Amino acid sequence: MGPVLAGVLQLLALIGALALAYIPLGTYMARVYSTDKHWRVERWIYRGIGADPDTEMRWPAYLRGVLAFSAVGVLFLYLLQRLQGVLPGSLGFKAIDPDQAFNTAVSFVTNTNWQSYYGEQAMGHVVQTAGLAVQNFVSAAVGIAVAVALVRGFARSRTGELGNFWADMVRGVTRVLLPGAFIAAVVLVACGVIQNFSGIHEVGQFMGGSQQWNGGAVASQEAIKEFGTNGGGYFNANSAHPFENPTPFTNLFEIFLLLVIPFSLTRTFGVMVGSVKQGYAILATMATIWVGFTALMMWTEFAHHGPALQIAGGAMEGKEVRFGVGSSSIFAVSTTLTSTGAVDSFHSSFTGLGGGITMLGMMLGEIAPGGTGSGLYGMLIMAVIAVFIAGLMVGRTPEYLGKKIGTREIKLAACYILVTPALVLVFTAAAMALPTPGNSMTNSGAHGFSEILSAYTSAANNNGSAFAGLNADTQWFNTTLGLAMVLGRFLPMVFVLALAGSLAEQKPVPQTAGTLRTEKPLFTGLLVGAILIITGLTYFPALALGPLAEGLAS
Repeated sequence: MGPVLAGVLQLLALIGALALAYIPLGTYMARVYSTDKHWRVERWIYRGIGADPDTEMRWPAYLRGVLAFSAVGVLFLYLLQRLQGVLPGSLGFKAIDPDQAFNTAVSFVTNTNWQSYYGEQAMGHVVQTAGLAVQNFVSAAVGIAVAVALVRGFARSRTGELGNFWADMVRGVTRVLLPGAFIAAVVLVACGVIQNFSGIHEVGQFMGGSQQWNGGAVASQEAIKEFGTNGGGYFNANSAHPFENPTPFTNLFEIFLLLVIPFSLTRTFGVMVGSVKQGYAILATMATIWVGFTALMMWTEFAHHGPALQIAGGAMEGKEVRFGVGSSSIFAVSTTLTSTGAVDSFHSSFTGLGGGITMLGMMLGEIAPGGTGSGLYGMLIMAVIAVFIAGLMVGRTPEYLGKKIGTREIKLAACYILVTPALVLVFTAAAMALPTPGNSMTNSGAHGFSEILSAYTSAANNNGSAFAGLNADTQWFNTTLGLAMVLGRFLPMVFVLALAGSLAEQKPVPQTAGTLRTEKPLFTGLLVGAILIITGLTYFPALALGPLAEGLAS
């Protein structure tokens, strides 16, 4: 079997598995966030945190809950790292430096999981399990909660109430993420991923020195790392490390995990708004972009330019021979079109155009299918923009799901889509203009610029994948990337929740013959076009200086 055929068959198998999980998981999540019944363990949690899960919240109260919970998470994780030297199970590792502790705390709380440290050489068992793994669960649950609040904004009328943040967050953990991650961890352990609390072992002598590895609760963290679209690896090599991802099957299974919730949330959306066809339209938009990007990535990486690539069967530099070009391409596209950021290959070693595809996936806003929750609310914001554009074309007040898209709604949507590009481009320009940050680049020219552009794109979009080659463990990058992660996570949430509150207050508009049918293929095409055009106009100059210049020169 040739490598191209193998890659295509893996893609088809992945699509089949996602299709099988779509309806049951999506419908189940709709029931989770629609019921008014609480599990006993959930009631214990509510008592412990002093929350009333039955109190409905308007959008400012919902936002305060998101921000307060996240702030406490940042503080707790920061202190845990700073105290690591005196904690049990630290494996002898010292406390994390202040700037790196800040960067890591912000990274995991914002669901970014950017890592400027070597996991197996910096973090002990307590920080990994009680700190990083816990945030993998709750940060993903926060993203789903905000998405559900926006869906309620479309589904409800004549009320500003969006549900209860504490109930939504707790249910996301106890009813969705914990059960799914438990099953996934069992599968990973059965397939060879390690799960222990062993210390540091010397495994052999290499090039005159010893090589040491430490164990850890890797399978359990790997499961939620992918299932919650987090991406932070237990080891520096992330999902290219055989302790995290030992076989081609586990590789494909991990891709499935990072895609299954974001795609299935479109079903949840359709059920909650009372029209599964609307969910299918959003699903079709996400799937079109994801499949298109995957096909384009495979084409760029399989292209045989020169005898070395012909012998290898594609651009194999930076890719694991266990997975090959096809599987690595699927993983790279899936992890950058979601907010996962996990990697099973070295993105900096992809072809010039291939590296550009990974960046463009993040620049779209990670909405195809995006992160847990963030992908859905990002796509719904783009749907609001698309119906507004359609309304301008025909001279009609735009409507979406029975709600008028007026001045307030479009301003909030516009602010949402402007925040992240502003962060990416301003921080990238500052890093390139100042003398010190440029010293962190391994490469010069277009590829060196791509290293910095990808870093800020990854941070501001809460992705976390590294283009690599960039030494990001400096005060400048730890601080500025941390700020980009905070602002890139919570400023968009402000606009999302404000939009949800505005929509929930409206009364439904009756459908007429002139209403744009947003469940039809025509709207899917309009939405895909709007996403690509808006992103292209925003980022094309930056892409032209980096991956496009490199790709066209090679």
